[in-house]
Amino acid sequence: MATARDAYAQYNRNKIMTATPAELTLMLYEGAIKFCNIAIAAIEQKDILKANTNIQKVQRIIEEFQLTLNFDYEIANDFNNVYNYLITRLREANISKDIDVLKEVNEHLRTMRDTWKEVMRTANR
Repeated sequence: MATARDAYAQYNRNKIMTATPAELTLMLYEGAIKFCNIAIAAIEQKDILKANTNIQKVQRIIEEFQLTLNFDYEIANDFNNVYNYLITRLREANISKDIDVLKEVNEHLRTMRDTWKEVMRTANR
């Protein structure tokens, strides 16, 4: 018998499988922000393992963004520099469990997500 949880998991799988590349990018930004928020809450709750796990999830998403950069375009170098900076800050936050650093990273991620949403909106006109 399928549970509501199973149905929700299936819905999410279908959502990912049918998403456009632009929508997948947006989902990754949303995921990175979510994991960063979880890491902040975990540090506040003194749950170091949970903080570490979620900081690493954010790092992996940013690394995935780096892997998809097309260096035929000059702007890719700029994005790569931003991604390198964010990964460095995440490592620092993970070592020191510094909430302020995570909040800074999260602010950058939100700005990038919001910019991506605007790109998607204008592309769909």
